[in-house]
Amino acid sequence: PSQPLIPGSALDSGHYEAAQWQMATASSADRGFHSLPPFLFVCPSPPAFQPLKMHCRDCALVTSSGHLLHSRQGSQIDQTECVIRMNDAPTRGYGRDVGNRTSLRVIAHSSIQRILRNRHDLLNVSQGTVFIFWGPSSYMRRDGKGQVYNNLHLLSQVLPRLKAFMITRHKMLQFDELFKQETGKDRKISNTWLSTGWFTMTIALELCDRINVYGMVPPDFCRDPNHPSVPYHYYEPFGPDECTMYLSHERGRKGSHHRFITEKRVFKNWARTFNIHFFQPDWKPESLAINHPENKPVF
Repeated sequence: PSQPLIPGSALDSGHYEAAQWQMATASSADRGFHSLPPFLFVCPSPPAFQPLKMHCRDCALVTSSGHLLHSRQGSQIDQTECVIRMNDAPTRGYGRDVGNRTSLRVIAHSSIQRILRNRHDLLNVSQGTVFIFWGPSSYMRRDGKGQVYNNLHLLSQVLPRLKAFMITRHKMLQFDELFKQETGKDRKISNTWLSTGWFTMTIALELCDRINVYGMVPPDFCRDPNHPSVPYHYYEPFGPDECTMYLSHERGRKGSHHRFITEKRVFKNWARTFNIHFFQPDWKPESLAINHPENKPVF
């Protein structure tokens, strides 16, 4: 029998319709989000195939957005039970704005070399941080040919206390199916790469009763001609502009692209049902009629 995309959740039933689900105040413990089945994550060091057993009442999901610069949200973030970060986003030198604690870090296959180069800062086992790696099955294979698995296997020998997990191929296919159900678009046919933010938000829904998201703009933010210009990453102040990056990926046709704005539409939809809140900038999703055109992807 097929496993649900998110056990016990509204997302099991396909495309989200707000009127059908009135679970916004229900805890994820009630919905079974923290009862993760063994297929979800694979531990690269013995004993293998161990599921991730983690549950948090409150989570701070810290994005890598330039909106966090000069925000002074660090203290508020560090007071949260579990702090979730993405890829190689650093805390050293940015603690006042993004906090210093890390409970969980979700990492793309494309970021693993940067993680290894900065392992003394990012792979801090003293904090008990859990690391979840995702990527195409060719990178995760365990037959000696998978780049991510090979690196994690070596790391686990050097850092035996490292809590590193990989998302299984079966679970990756479920993330694809979730995207299709929520947007009506097939990921491969539409030349879409899911972002680390997509994986992180979905994993957070499974682990956390409440999610406070820091640095995520609403999906229509970049349409405003007067929107402030901020760097795509807070730790690359002279890097690309965030909205320029979002719009170029959203509209891209040739090659594969992230659909950042479409993903944010889905997150906004989820926030109408689940216990998700957005800060820096602060915003709340307004109530919408079912089948409102905003819910349709634009790419």
